[in-house]
Amino acid sequence: MTRVVVVGDLMTDTVARAAYPLAKGSDTPAAVTTHGGGSGANVAAWLAVEGIDVAFVGRRGSDIAGRNRDMELMGYGVDARLVMDGERPTGTCVVMVTHKGDRTMLSDPGANGALLPEDIERCKDLFTQGTHLHLSGYALINEGSRKAAIHTLDLARKAQMSVSVDGGSSSPLKRMGAEPFLEWTQGARLLVVNAKEAEILTGRDNPGQAAKVLTAWYPQVVIKTGEDGALWYTNGRPEPITVAADPIEKIVDGTGAGDAFVAGFLPPWLDGKQPADALTAGCRLAAQAMKHLGARPTLDVVDNQIN
Repeated sequence: MTRVVVVGDLMTDTVARAAYPLAKGSDTPAAVTTHGGGSGANVAAWLAVEGIDVAFVGRRGSDIAGRNRDMELMGYGVDARLVMDGERPTGTCVVMVTHKGDRTMLSDPGANGALLPEDIERCKDLFTQGTHLHLSGYALINEGSRKAAIHTLDLARKAQMSVSVDGGSSSPLKRMGAEPFLEWTQGARLLVVNAKEAEILTGRDNPGQAAKVLTAWYPQVVIKTGEDGALWYTNGRPEPITVAADPIEKIVDGTGAGDAFVAGFLPPWLDGKQPADALTAGCRLAAQAMKHLGARPTLDVVDNQIN
């Protein structure tokens, strides 16, 4: 099995799940809980419980939250290479989840915004041929960590590693602009985005058409299409391969579902399995993530993997 190195963001998520429709300007009963988060760290955690040898490179504060996030990743089985920032707190995200499971996020990147090329250099031993790099799009979107993200891609190319990149999040991606993102990530073997991110990068609101446009920059493209599932496309095919989403009786929290999808998709894809098999594995893990609060695997999932 190919080793995976994930570079990106680490967060503490404070999730508030409303019991009823939000009462604007008043109070709404909610379940408020705290969880480990950050797109890159989430991908690493889900990969680890899937039995993949995975390392995560990122930055945390010297606060209690940072120590807890560090220990959590190690508890999942992740080789956590976290640089401690003495000036900035660990990144924080407030996740507001409606009674229907829809979510809105307010993010403070904290220490993530100070990830430096030197931090990546400290982990240069991870960058070896035969290892796969997955770069969180947030590392590119955040101006403070952008140089480190670009340096990461340069190191991976020099080491002849395979590379995948995700789109991060649609709103900050739109603010940054499509052209810089496409330029910085050109050469990655795989791009994973959702339908909104694909539209921002291409101007096409049809995911199939957007995937075809994106293969001008990436050999393979995966687009997550929400309730419809996901699709995969590479040049030379008449149409994308599509897989339906796993049915879910009740969505508890969609936070981290896209990260879980990436972690489900990558192992079979790296093993050379059929794209449909990789898409199915991604949708399975995404569905699992939506059945509980928080973006990471629950303790019962970890216990099952250990036992």
